[in-house]
Amino acid sequence: MKILIVEDEAAMAAGLKFNFEQEGYEVLVAGDGPTGLKLFQEARPPVDLVMLDLMLPGMSGYETCTAIRGLDKLVPVLVLSAKTLSEDKMHAFDCGTDQYITKPFALPELLNRVKNLMERHRTLQSAARDINPSPSANDEFQFGNVQINFRTYEVRVGGRVHNLTTLEMELLKYFVDHAGQVLPRHKILEEVWDDTTEVTTRTIDNFVLRLRKILEPDPARPRHILSVRGTGYRFVTGEETASA
Repeated sequence: MKILIVEDEAAMAAGLKFNFEQEGYEVLVAGDGPTGLKLFQEARPPVDLVMLDLMLPGMSGYETCTAIRGLDKLVPVLVLSAKTLSEDKMHAFDCGTDQYITKPFALPELLNRVKNLMERHRTLQSAARDINPSPSANDEFQFGNVQINFRTYEVRVGGRVHNLTTLEMELLKYFVDHAGQVLPRHKILEEVWDDTTEVTTRTIDNFVLRLRKILEPDPARPRHILSVRGTGYRFVTGEETASA
C-alpha cells in the first residue's frame, strides 16, 4: 500500500516516512503542494492514502486537497496540522479531508487512523473492481427524484450527478440505514467517524449542510434530513416536513 506524505518540515517528513516504512508501506514524500499533486498524478500504482500538512509552500494544504479531490473522490486524505481552530478543521473537511489530527500527535493514534482508512479504501477498491453489471439491491437506494449508488459514490438528483467523498457517502448511508430514527450527534460520531478525538458535533452539522445542498429542493427548509432540536437528526424519505 502506498502513502503520499506532503510535509514541508523535513525532519517531520523523514520521521513519518521511516515509521510508515517500518509498518510495510511504500512512502512518497513531497515538500510542497505542487510537488505532492504531481506525485499523486504520476504514481503507478496509484496512491492509497494522502497525509497532508496545511501550511505548505507554493500551494496550501487546502488547495492541494481540493485538487486531489478533483482527481480522486475516494482516496483517503488525512490532515496533520498545527492548526487547532475549529474554523481550520471545518475548512479542511469542506475541502474533502477524511481525518484531521493536530500536531503534536501520538504515533500509535496516527498508525491506527491510517490503518482504518486503508481498510476502508481497500473495501472501496474491491467494490470498484466488481464486474457484475447488475448492481445488488444493497448498492442503490431511491426516494423521490434522488438516486443513490453506494458502490460508485454517486448521487443523481433529477438529471444532475453529484460525486460524494467517502465520509459524505458514509454519513448518507448511515442516515438511509436508520431512516425514521432520531440519531443523536454523539451516536453519529461513534458510528460514522472512526475516532472522535479531532471531530466535534459541529463537523456533523457541516457535513449535513453539504448533503442538504445536494438532496433538498430547498436546503433552508429540509424535507429529508430533519433537525431534532438539542439532539441530532432524523432522515425521512416521504413528504414529511420539518415540523414532523
